[in-house]
Amino acid sequence: MNAPFRHKIEYTVFYAVKTILNLFPRKTAFLLASLLGNILFVLDQKHRELAYSNLKTAFGDQLSPSRKKFITKACFQHFCHVFLDFLQISRLNSKQKDRLISVQGTDILKRVLRQKKGALIFTAHFGLWEIAAQILSKYAKLNVIARSLDNPLLEKELHRLRAEIGSHVIYKQNAARHVLKALNQNELVAVLIDQNVLRQEGIFVEFFGKDASTTPSLATFYLRTKAPIIPIFCTPTTQKGYHLKIMEPLDIPSTGDFNKDVTNITQICTRIIERQIKQHPHYWLWFHDRWRSRPLSENAE
Repeated sequence: MNAPFRHKIEYTVFYAVKTILNLFPRKTAFLLASLLGNILFVLDQKHRELAYSNLKTAFGDQLSPSRKKFITKACFQHFCHVFLDFLQISRLNSKQKDRLISVQGTDILKRVLRQKKGALIFTAHFGLWEIAAQILSKYAKLNVIARSLDNPLLEKELHRLRAEIGSHVIYKQNAARHVLKALNQNELVAVLIDQNVLRQEGIFVEFFGKDASTTPSLATFYLRTKAPIIPIFCTPTTQKGYHLKIMEPLDIPSTGDFNKDVTNITQICTRIIERQIKQHPHYWLWFHDRWRSRPLSENAE
């Protein structure tokens, strides 16, 4: 079956950008990313206004209009850096990639893996989450739960790029069996829990003080397997590299009530993400409609 014309156009643009990038050194690509971020900030009114609205939801009147503008523009620049650098990093060899990344906490990961339960790695669309695979995959096979892109041509390319970094993708459809098998084989399973999910698929926990529909999958897998939950975050450094922080496994309280425990665990993990975002707000995806799904109780009001 032929791909839709729109998908072909999107793939052509992507391939052209990737080809042009390969003509430039990485330092130049960073300058191009900043320029592209500035252009998108001006032209993409829809996402710019969504970012302003989300910052208002998260911080209320704590941020001045000029501060909101600064964070939003920096956010556009950052995610252009993420996109372009992800393409550039894929062409580097393993030693070159390793030199870009400083790591804190590999001893924690080694200790956890000695328990032979695998590990549930959780993070957010924050910093450069994809590059963490370069380090994590050195210690165990890394599986990443992901939703496939709407464009299958781009999805195929993304799948290849992730594999080159060290990620094996488990697609959300029928993911449970593959996740349980991976943990049983002492592998790593990464879950990103900071995106909005449909009301009927999520649970509501507080995120910056407002209910946000969140995937219960991380908590559910923990309760079914008792595989340790390890927070990780990968942030840029001033030397155009990245710092990967592997944190201690969470100490999870248990009430014996499955649904209550799922909510408690998801809330604990969401608070950890919130703390990271407050430290470096422009590294998070403010133009994602995080609070789109609303509880039924709000609709009844």
